[in-house]
Amino acid sequence: MPRLTLAEAHALATAALRGAGASPGMAASTARALVAAEAAGQGGHGLSRVPHYAGFLRQGRADGAAEPVLRAARGGAALIDARDGLAFPALELAVAEGAARARAQGVACIGITNSHHSGAMGLPVRALAAEGLVALAFTNSPAAMPVAGGRRPLLGTNPVAAAFPRRGAPPLVIDLALSAVARGRIAQAAQAGAPIPEGWALDAAGRPTTDARAALDGAMLPLGGPKGALLAMVVELLCVALTGAAFGFEADSFFAPEGNRPRLGQALLVVDPGALAGQAAFLERVEALVSAMLAEDGVRLPGARRDDLAARAAREGIELPAALLEALRALAGELRAAA
Repeated sequence: MPRLTLAEAHALATAALRGAGASPGMAASTARALVAAEAAGQGGHGLSRVPHYAGFLRQGRADGAAEPVLRAARGGAALIDARDGLAFPALELAVAEGAARARAQGVACIGITNSHHSGAMGLPVRALAAEGLVALAFTNSPAAMPVAGGRRPLLGTNPVAAAFPRRGAPPLVIDLALSAVARGRIAQAAQAGAPIPEGWALDAAGRPTTDARAALDGAMLPLGGPKGALLAMVVELLCVALTGAAFGFEADSFFAPEGNRPRLGQALLVVDPGALAGQAAFLERVEALVSAMLAEDGVRLPGARRDDLAARAAREGIELPAALLEALRALAGELRAAA
């Protein structure tokens, strides 16, 4: 497969998004997040998203000229309006506000409203952990899972991410969606004509299914059954009720360029360890857990694999499928043609 340096990948993704109508700032911010996810091995939130985002911009599902604004603020709390743009400029503003307010107040809660698909949520919390802060991030997403006891999609897969700084080492980063499995794995099985395990999904009639195609027309099941559904409900309420954003069942799917403006929400909770037991005590306690974990063979720290892949990508670049590279170059060519 063709290989690009991270700088080349960022430049290409930026130009491709600019060609689809994103402002220079929005395109660069989005490209930073997508390249970082690609480098860390999270291809589902990487450069393959560029054509999808281009479709959203062209169809008006995202406003390429939008600039996030601080709509409300009080002490450690702030609300950012993404103004129907792609989510990444608002997320970068949220990281900056979260860090500043947590340092001033000890803790900060930053909400984002009128937002969009937010990619790998481990990225913003990792940025905050790099500044010595504990961070949690949540986002809702278009409906894909039923509530506990239900059959129709009502909740998003609603990822949760958390990051904890360490002394002289990369932070611990936990990043997971609340569905039993990623929808992409069901789509791959459907494409291959292969069955899926029971417990992954329901069909359109709300019955458990092992038919991947029927699952795509039905609903994904939550991680951990009813407990996972309740956690997804917690995320939905944090991201929507506090921010005034749209619920997952009010947003059209991200798997088609056509549809409404999703107006989803994100929430970040940021804590300065120095405001509690103190930075030194916090770091000592984190390392005590890390040491206990690593005393057992086969244990891998959360985020370690992504860190290793990102370091390798920084040295060696990233490989992209030829078809994706061609699509990105075609989108970037539209920017050059319009110039």
